[in-house]
Amino acid sequence: MNTTYKTLEEIISNRRTIKSALMNGKLIDDDVIKQLLSLANWAPTHAHTEPWRLIVYNNQSKKDFCNAHAEMYKQFTPEDGFAQAIYEKLQQMADNASHIIVIYSKRGDNPKVPALEEIVATSIAMQNILLGAAALDLAVYLSTGGMMHKQPMKDYFKLTNDDVMIAILYVGYTDEHKAGKRLSGIETKVEWR
Repeated sequence: MNTTYKTLEEIISNRRTIKSALMNGKLIDDDVIKQLLSLANWAPTHAHTEPWRLIVYNNQSKKDFCNAHAEMYKQFTPEDGFAQAIYEKLQQMADNASHIIVIYSKRGDNPKVPALEEIVATSIAMQNILLGAAALDLAVYLSTGGMMHKQPMKDYFKLTNDDVMIAILYVGYTDEHKAGKRLSGIETKVEWR
């Protein structure tokens, strides 16, 4: 097996989700984040639509976004479903993170490209970021909670009805390292014919 494959295998199998509360607050240079973002641009794309869109928050803007997210949750959650703990968690999500990257899929105007393909391409772009972060020993928490998939979040970013929010990545450094696990091996998920 060649060394490039072995390196890739190691990066993929050692990538872990690290909650932002376990990040240590150390800042990442913006140029490193730009390197990660450039990896996103190499995702496969049908008809060259390149639907991935990335919004990066750092410094004070990351705290502003977290506060806006929490307020959105408070404003648009029915009283009987509102939880103060979730509100506070949304406010504090970036306290130990260095950057926030919001990822959404921008629907192109080519009707021959199915919407699902745009979402898949954007998800692969996100995976490129996750693998790049793992290779650089950066911690990433992938969040799809809070208001992520609700209309007020789309409105906040001025997205069209056809655009799709994918995830919020909280990126930082951590002193925590944990082993990964899978509930079953790949052989239980594959059928050869």
